[in-house]
Amino acid sequence: MTADAVTPAEEDGGAPRASSRRRLWWPAVLAASLALALGVPALVAGGTSASGSSALSVPADDSPEAGFARDMATHHQQAVDLSFVVRDRTSDEPVRTLAFDIINTQANQRGMMMGWLDQWGLSQHSAAKPMAWMNMHHAYEAHDGSLMPGMATNAQLGKLRSLSGRDAEVFYLQLMLEHHKGGVAMAQGYVDMAKNETEKRLAQSMVNGQTSEIQLITDMLHERGAAPGVPAS
Repeated sequence: MTADAVTPAEEDGGAPRASSRRRLWWPAVLAASLALALGVPALVAGGTSASGSSALSVPADDSPEAGFARDMATHHQQAVDLSFVVRDRTSDEPVRTLAFDIINTQANQRGMMMGWLDQWGLSQHSAAKPMAWMNMHHAYEAHDGSLMPGMATNAQLGKLRSLSGRDAEVFYLQLMLEHHKGGVAMAQGYVDMAKNETEKRLAQSMVNGQTSEIQLITDMLHERGAAPGVPAS
């Protein structure tokens, strides 16, 4: 499959077209279906089969399992959004291929996490502050649409939509580098406290995959004569 298999976002709003949304979400829908059909025994902690003597237990609404699934799904959605934006603003194949990979990988993983929440009978949203499940001593202060570490602000998203060519490539790579750093820290935080082995394996795969992409993105910035770090706007 080539990087052109996914239609980029609308020029003025950054939202994918209807055909793009269908192509983006089929892997997410498939992942959610597989999580429901095949992952139930591993995802439901403890208990017995449907004919057993005790009720199946599920993660509590305020558990790390539920919190990680919700927060990482939100984090992933912004990575997908950023990647659609840059694919509409550059013809550079390495950047477009990276964007395509992030779109498909993170939409797939997001679908799995949403499927697990549905299976657990839990809401996909919570009134709790993002990452409260991590019990951090210094909670991240959400601002301008940046809800968790690494997430871009609304102003930064707007700036990316205003750029094209090399400028868009570099700014996207700088934003995605910070986004991945935040995602790796959150995923590792869950790995360190996980009780659900299936979700833990997914989180560890995020740590491994995004750590590798951090090095790739750093190299891509160097090739373009740009430094890591998001410039102050």
